[in-house]
Amino acid sequence: MLCLMRKLLTCLSMAMLAGVSLLAQSDILPPVVRNLDSDVHPVIVQSSDSAIQNLLTKAFDLHGAYSVSASDKANFTFRVSPEGPDSVTLEILSGSPLQSLFKASVRGSSQTDAALRAADLAVTKTSGLKGIFSGKIAFVGQRNGATELYMGGLLFNEVRQLTQDNARCVRPTISPDGSRILYTSYYRNGFPDIYSIDLASGKRDVFLSFNGVNTGASFSPDGSSVAMILSGTGNAELYTISSVGKDMKRLTKNKSIESDPSWSPDGSRLVFVSDLPGKPQLFLMSANGGNMDRLPTNISNYCAEPSWNKVNGNLIAFTISQGGSFEVAVYDMSTGESRTVSQGVGDAVEPVWTSDGRHLIYTERTPNRRRLVLLDTKTGHKGYLHGADWGDASQADFFSR
Repeated sequence: MLCLMRKLLTCLSMAMLAGVSLLAQSDILPPVVRNLDSDVHPVIVQSSDSAIQNLLTKAFDLHGAYSVSASDKANFTFRVSPEGPDSVTLEILSGSPLQSLFKASVRGSSQTDAALRAADLAVTKTSGLKGIFSGKIAFVGQRNGATELYMGGLLFNEVRQLTQDNARCVRPTISPDGSRILYTSYYRNGFPDIYSIDLASGKRDVFLSFNGVNTGASFSPDGSSVAMILSGTGNAELYTISSVGKDMKRLTKNKSIESDPSWSPDGSRLVFVSDLPGKPQLFLMSANGGNMDRLPTNISNYCAEPSWNKVNGNLIAFTISQGGSFEVAVYDMSTGESRTVSQGVGDAVEPVWTSDGRHLIYTERTPNRRRLVLLDTKTGHKGYLHGADWGDASQADFFSR
């Protein structure tokens, strides 16, 4: 390991991330450094600021590719020092005695955001993975008996309440540029309509309000189109429309019920749910319409809530009924195989991929609690994004620049 670290000291990185300025260009890690003996890096997290120390310890404990250690035998030490109101210094060290391998100044929208971006940079430099800690989530929260829409950091930092309707709201989806959220709410007239919230101004508008059900909104990867489910014809069907509410196109026309559309990474196809076989199963269709092709998941007679991986287009996560409960499974189109990935108490539902293509956020549902879980699909490591004292949280969508 010491020999590897000495070699690393002579390597130069060609990769630069937004918001990062190098302080010592001769001390830069190569883009990917792997521990040959394990898929999990033991690391030490250090900061002179206790709030940053606690937040980043939580972050690396959640990740799955890292284990926070107090031992001097850790592969890396991540030292994050406050600089100003919106910046920190990241230093990556290793060896015995410790040698500095990389040092950079990182800026963010706040000091907390900068610290999380520094942690993301540490992830990229030491594992080659895209960091997710500075990502944002929109979710449905229930506190003090009121169900509302919330937005905040992945680690439940800087959470803000977006609605004050005391009405049922479901399925928020964040636009690819992070500027707006679409979601379904019953607040105005007791019927499910799709609303749009501009995140900069907080302004809310009705996006779609046809007779029947308006739900399941999902942005295309480039943000130009929205897929959704409408039942104005008397049956729940799959439609697309431009993101400004024009050029609506009906994609399905049958007696079955469709739901839960999700786009392929290139925006050319949709995966969605249909009960055409008699029970809910996953189907593919061109985003321009055409034939419905059933995915041979072969894992359950109930498959719903698909989420298409935006990094690996072969992977689709979804909810299944299994052994009297609900679990999260992943189907791999390259192998034609499905596997159950969730674990623990209660039901696992509503999966969504994060931007690294490795982690899933899902809702753990028990009779008295709903909590958001981060799952590392490679190691199986899971952790809660918030404490039980926060209240119930579910139906997350993830965004990262």
